[in-house]
Amino acid sequence: MHFELTEEHLMIQKAARDFAQNQCKPGVIERDELQKFPKEQVMQLADLGFMGMMTDPAYGGSGMDTISYVLAMEEISKVDASTSVCMSVNNSLVCWGLEKFGNEAQKQQYLTPIAQGKKDGELYIGAFLLSEPEAGSDATSQRTTAEDMGDHYLINGTKNWITNGSSASVYLVIAQTDVAKGSHGINAFIVEKNWPGVTVAAKENKLGIRGSDTHTIMFTDVKVPKENRIGEDGFGFKFAMKTLAGGRIGIASQALGIASGAYELALAYSKQRKAFGKEIMHHQAIQFKLADMATKIEAARLLCLKAAWEKDNGLDYTLSSSMAKVYASETAMWTTTEAVQIHGGYGFVKEYHVERLMRDAKITQIYEGTSEVQRIVISRSILK
Repeated sequence: MHFELTEEHLMIQKAARDFAQNQCKPGVIERDELQKFPKEQVMQLADLGFMGMMTDPAYGGSGMDTISYVLAMEEISKVDASTSVCMSVNNSLVCWGLEKFGNEAQKQQYLTPIAQGKKDGELYIGAFLLSEPEAGSDATSQRTTAEDMGDHYLINGTKNWITNGSSASVYLVIAQTDVAKGSHGINAFIVEKNWPGVTVAAKENKLGIRGSDTHTIMFTDVKVPKENRIGEDGFGFKFAMKTLAGGRIGIASQALGIASGAYELALAYSKQRKAFGKEIMHHQAIQFKLADMATKIEAARLLCLKAAWEKDNGLDYTLSSSMAKVYASETAMWTTTEAVQIHGGYGFVKEYHVERLMRDAKITQIYEGTSEVQRIVISRSILK
């Protein structure tokens, strides 16, 4: 058992840290206030090879391992979770799902430009469309339908809470083809945003990750070629669940980064701020908060890296990814709240960043499987 990062891992970690500090931090408060999508930053991530980190170079990716992905996600999320979630969805859900389960034609046509993050010099990324008004945690309750018309499908319905909703060029859409078959009647489809009948509807006005573009997407008689179905008929639900298991590593890493960023800000502030004649780091109340932060963050980091290691080694990482996500997300919420407390009144104003990190942390307990759902997954595993 080794706990040292390789030289390559350290280089990737440093590249991600430099990018976050130099390219994401300037303007991050303004982007949050204006709900401005970080297009420039995402384009730069594409140049770094970070939009298809784990994808085979044969399909436009960087061919890195999942540990590299965790390291990069943590560093970027320390500064800008809105940028990191765009990167996470593109890597964990879209690229991985297409590479693992798509056919060769689908990989050539869609995976390659999505992994590169660009096509003809323009932004080209993907989005994962599972959630609906009545199908969030209960992913089997799909109301979006895909009617089999022989040589094509007709998709109708509405998808909610879609990250990269207006910025993505390609959607992976989960829809019900045969209600009588339940989860076995669900399929996954590759849908292009500019196809007739696809409508990018309302943008959500969110508590956190306000820079990411979260939209409702509507489908009205959208004609999807048969060759754009992913896998065999009825594979859609399994596709979604298997893809989300890996996506949880990405969101766990995002939560880890948010917590780490808040901790680093609180630690630095504790060395500068004076109260009762000395820096507040010398007060035991603050020391204990920092000690608990550091311990919880290290535990979350090890859980994330373990899940990544299992994934890289072809092991079943369903349990470890759920453990990583539930623990890291709750650590992020707790740590950011404590970071605001350590900053006192300054923690309540935007220029010190911690209030934004606290707002960003909350969503990590909700999307790609709520904390309650993660506990269901964990309990099923340990009680079988």
